[in-house]
Amino acid sequence: MKINIIKAYIKKEFLDLFRSKMIFMVYLMPLMIVLLFGYGIKMEVTHSRTIILDNDNSKTSLEIINAFEHSKYYDTKVLNISDNKALKMIKKGKTDIIIDIPACFEKKLFKNQKPEIGVFIDGAFPIRATTMQGYVINTLLNKASTNMLISQNMIKINQRTLFNQSMKDSWAIVPGIIGLALLIAPAILAALLIVKEKEVGTIFNFYSSSIKKSEFLIAKLTPPFLLHSVNVFILLLVALYIFDLPFRGSFWLYFIATESYILVSLGIGLLVSVVTSTQVTALVITILVTVIPGFLYSGILMPISSMDKESYIEAHLLPVMYYNHIIYDTFLIGSGFSSSTNLLYLGILFIYGVSLILLGSLLLKKRLK
Repeated sequence: MKINIIKAYIKKEFLDLFRSKMIFMVYLMPLMIVLLFGYGIKMEVTHSRTIILDNDNSKTSLEIINAFEHSKYYDTKVLNISDNKALKMIKKGKTDIIIDIPACFEKKLFKNQKPEIGVFIDGAFPIRATTMQGYVINTLLNKASTNMLISQNMIKINQRTLFNQSMKDSWAIVPGIIGLALLIAPAILAALLIVKEKEVGTIFNFYSSSIKKSEFLIAKLTPPFLLHSVNVFILLLVALYIFDLPFRGSFWLYFIATESYILVSLGIGLLVSVVTSTQVTALVITILVTVIPGFLYSGILMPISSMDKESYIEAHLLPVMYYNHIIYDTFLIGSGFSSSTNLLYLGILFIYGVSLILLGSLLLKKRLK
């Protein structure tokens, strides 16, 4: 391997990145993704327009109303209207939730007859509706209907939330967004490296020179790898000091996993760059194979364990799931290297990255088709 030739190519790649201003994309794109999505994605639904129909007018029904009125998740109104009129309001989009407390609710509760409460939720947006449904169930169970049992010493609730005690959206979203940013940005940069030379014709220098494929790829991938390695620290500082995330795990696990993940991203970009012939095509394909899996199969919006069988398998075939598991551990949980799952996923990431780069090397031909 000719070190001097590799150094010369690396120097040329750095100069090209500076001349084309793509050096700014290396740092602006991940930073913008984390900031925009970190502030923009909100899983929490607050101030849901809620109508309560109190047909019981008992102490228990007042406790239920009080629980809804003293929560930031609802804007509550107690109305004396019929069920049909309330349903018409939800159909017209004038309310989000209807709570219908039936007559004799308290009497049936004391007689252990298990009375029912009608809950109607606007399901036009399923994710929002599911979230509101969870809030309503939690309010009814933990705030209202158990008050009577607690006062009689029949039940005692000792509830704790682990890892994200304050239930902040940013703590749940930002680690996953870092995984998304480091999947998209390095892949896009790597995807443009070789295909750009095909378009302008400078790829013939590679075809006609004595440089080996391995030397060429090392020279091509080293600059983006080194440049994006700086993002390991930039995104960590953004998470800690802008979004106020904790860091409970091992820094070295975070560093090694992120470097391996950048290698995976560069491997994806390399494959796209090798099989395409124009920069536009390479850019579109790279966005399709990184953005969609990065959102759907990373665990940001839906836990992997809750997915259907086919989706569950697809998630385990993609690298973003493995990296996100590690990065959530380093920020929120703190198992570190003591977790066998973390070590397994770290090994999978490394094998994934090396395999993609080797496959790209095999597909790259040192001759004109």
